[in-house]
Amino acid sequence: MENRPDSAESYDLFVIGGGINGCGIARDAAGRGLSVALAEMNDLASATSSASTKLFHGGLRYLEYFEVRLVRESLIERETLMRAMPHISWPMRFVLPFHKDMRFESSTPTSKILNTVMPWMKGRRPSWLIRLGLFMYDNLGGRKILPGTKTLDLKNAPEGRPLDDRFRHAFEYSDCWVQDSRLVVLNARDAELRGAEIMPRTKVTVAERDGDGWRIEVEDRETGAARSIRAKVLVNAGGPWAGDIIRTKIRSNSTETVRLVRGSHIVCRKLYDHDKCYFFQGTDGRIIFAIPYEQDFTLIGTTDSEQEDPDKRPECTPEERDYLLNFASNYFKRDLTPEDVVWTYSGVRPLYDDGASSATAATRDYTLKIDDAGGAPVLNIFGGKITTYRRLAESAMEKIAPFFDDLKGKWTAGVTLPGGDFEVREARDKMKTLAADYPFLGDKQAERMIRHYGTESWHILGDATEAGDLGRDFGHGLTEAEVRWQMDREYARAADDVVFRRTRLGLRMTPDEIAALDAWMQDARREGRATAAS
Repeated sequence: MENRPDSAESYDLFVIGGGINGCGIARDAAGRGLSVALAEMNDLASATSSASTKLFHGGLRYLEYFEVRLVRESLIERETLMRAMPHISWPMRFVLPFHKDMRFESSTPTSKILNTVMPWMKGRRPSWLIRLGLFMYDNLGGRKILPGTKTLDLKNAPEGRPLDDRFRHAFEYSDCWVQDSRLVVLNARDAELRGAEIMPRTKVTVAERDGDGWRIEVEDRETGAARSIRAKVLVNAGGPWAGDIIRTKIRSNSTETVRLVRGSHIVCRKLYDHDKCYFFQGTDGRIIFAIPYEQDFTLIGTTDSEQEDPDKRPECTPEERDYLLNFASNYFKRDLTPEDVVWTYSGVRPLYDDGASSATAATRDYTLKIDDAGGAPVLNIFGGKITTYRRLAESAMEKIAPFFDDLKGKWTAGVTLPGGDFEVREARDKMKTLAADYPFLGDKQAERMIRHYGTESWHILGDATEAGDLGRDFGHGLTEAEVRWQMDREYARAADDVVFRRTRLGLRMTPDEIAALDAWMQDARREGRATAAS
């Protein structure tokens, strides 16, 4: 493994892409002793990794596609990840109402088999099959923390109150919630703490083989400053841009392609009072979730639509919004309308193109391909889902291990991310302790701080004895102390980084409040540069 002379800027590994896969690989590699650099052309988690459904889940519906290995790996990972990040990930119970008109998506292998052997079912999902799927879901991953499936009587259970009266029974099972953008940022921070260089808003302009290594040219998108870097191995974790990187940067002859699938979500004002998620199944075979979100809202998603151009900003179309509203209205007592929607977001999933007939049927599994035909190796990352990012990183290290002598072994399982150094069951106690130590916060703000920063909340708040000690209040509990922490430790450079990725306070803040925050951040950055130069 190479050392990194200051003049040569030489690294063992260079990662293109600052989403969850890129940052996960950078962290794993740095922890094994490799010198690592990562470049992301925008903010970290600015694309797919901040626009997920925000679940660590096994993917119950993937069992219908016989993707048992992917589901099993994901189920095992839920608890491994939750132990490492109990501040940003926590258990959640999912309520799956049952009715006789539930149907399979017509292209699933399970649907085709049942249509052959049980044609009288006409594509409907029988309750015994759902029970079988949930039995597998409970047992494939060897649960130790999460409770198993149970049956609910919706006529008497509180979970039935928001639902239409025709729903009499439901199954309740376990999965996990995750703060997706914070997951990316904390992986990047941990990678940096282990020696990696993380370069947000830095575009790769050239990546070409040079002898037995790579020559990479990068450009700071804010200052225009250019750098030349050498690396032994290149990792293409460009997500939606992975195919474009192969064609226009690396100029590889790889035949592997990316299938871009847009997933859109809507956020409504809180639709029910309990803290459980609903898993709704449609008469078209598709599914959506309705999830408690950021204390005062309900998140509903997702759709599956083809997206042709990764450079076209994904947006939730009016048709997708109405589809989700109508889908959820078929379950809730009240009809939802566009007036209930306070925010929408959409992300592009960079799936491996396996030739599936529809976006819904395309595999969510990951595919890793080494290309060393031209000499220096490049690892191209296709597909994957947020739940399996850590295992994907381990698989990536297995692929590149032959290019390094004496590479250290696996190490990330259960190793905590910054702020996550407590037990899953202790999260509520941490919130109570923080509220007691800083009485001016209040319970809701203490909960938000722990759910974002964990034990680092005490570092942010320091010796403050009243709210004024935290500096300027930008609204809704966002203080100067918190923003400075994000700028100094979490790579935040603009207001959107703070209020729509590292937190979701943009749901509450007005445009004027967000503009004032952005102006303050730009002033603070100019002052910081002036101080550094003097």
